[in-house]
Amino acid sequence: MKKSILLFITVMTGMVLAACGGAEEQENDKLQVVTSFSILGDLAEQVAGDRANVEYLVPIGEEPHEYEAVPSDFRKVSDADVFYVNGFGLEEWLERLVQNTGDVSIVSVSDGVTPLPIAGEEGEDPHAWLDVTNVITYVENIRDDLIERDPEGTEEYQANAEAYIQELEELHAWIQAEVERIDERVIAVSENAFQYFGEQYGFETYGIWELNSHEEGTPGQIAALVDIVKDRNLPAVFVETTVDSRYMETVARDAGVDIAGEVYTDAVGLEGSGAETYIKMMEHNVNTFVSGLKR
Repeated sequence: MKKSILLFITVMTGMVLAACGGAEEQENDKLQVVTSFSILGDLAEQVAGDRANVEYLVPIGEEPHEYEAVPSDFRKVSDADVFYVNGFGLEEWLERLVQNTGDVSIVSVSDGVTPLPIAGEEGEDPHAWLDVTNVITYVENIRDDLIERDPEGTEEYQANAEAYIQELEELHAWIQAEVERIDERVIAVSENAFQYFGEQYGFETYGIWELNSHEEGTPGQIAALVDIVKDRNLPAVFVETTVDSRYMETVARDAGVDIAGEVYTDAVGLEGSGAETYIKMMEHNVNTFVSGLKR
């Protein structure tokens, strides 16, 4: 009897291990996609569907401009089939990362987007994803790259991208209609990240500084934004989820206006925030702008 029980356990253990090994092998058959930050991760997941495992490096709540790679990032990227980045100088840490990760393919998903200059400085503003029409280009670039890497998934990638682009076009039309509800279209935040959004949807945009990687928050910079808020008689200013709110609290206090709410620039929201995806994040931002600026 004992031998029978031992034989049964041995056989069952072998079957479980084989099943686990098969599941792991099947999982490893998927494309391994890594993106630099969470917004690109969401876009890649929308296009890849079940044919890829998608991870992102910069944790939600941290700045992609000044991110410091950790040892696990080197492993993720070196094991990936492709590493999707934004480009336009956003991932300043990228060169340090790839020096230690071998020969992984690095693809800039913003290719084809016309960059805006950084106001008053040299360089390109990286925040192109805050214009929904640019994200359609991002999605097309991801779709084309995935098809090239995994031709067997062509139909799925094309169908996923087509469905998602339809959602993005609907989002774009909704934003156009929503912003018509406000007359004073001026956005004041810590980082002047909404230039692409402003150019597409008719807003002037201002920040204490231009890029978080150049962050200073000097008394002179704060005073300059306070003057703009007062001169334009703005009803409110905004804070970003990935930036210390104390700078804009000072601006709001000195200008005598309210902070109308938090907006998302460099990351989607955490689970339960209502902004867990790119589309939800943009809907949240627009609702916050409209309610904050409507007189």
